[in-house]
Amino acid sequence: MPVSFKVTEFDNLSLVEFEIPGGVLVPSELQTIEAPTVDATKGVVLSGRGPVWLFANLTHQYHPSAWIGTFAPAEGGAIVVESHSTKVSVGEVIPVPKPE
Repeated sequence: MPVSFKVTEFDNLSLVEFEIPGGVLVPSELQTIEAPTVDATKGVVLSGRGPVWLFANLTHQYHPSAWIGTFAPAEGGAIVVESHSTKVSVGEVIPVPKPE
């Protein structure tokens, strides 16, 4: 498995944390990565260390979700990068609860 995932559900969002075991991922492995299923009526926050092209692929896989953000602790939450919701705008910072 080139990428491992952990999903934590909150009322308004699904936190999808990922890790690349061994720290190395090659582009051809994108074909084998299946993002975990989440509730598409909520937002999705992607969190982890990986190449930009992995984030782009995961964003594509979660496209049907209400909105998608990338976790940016220095900014105080998740930066929304895609939105299908009238309640959340691209560029907005959404607070992310701490997983228990």
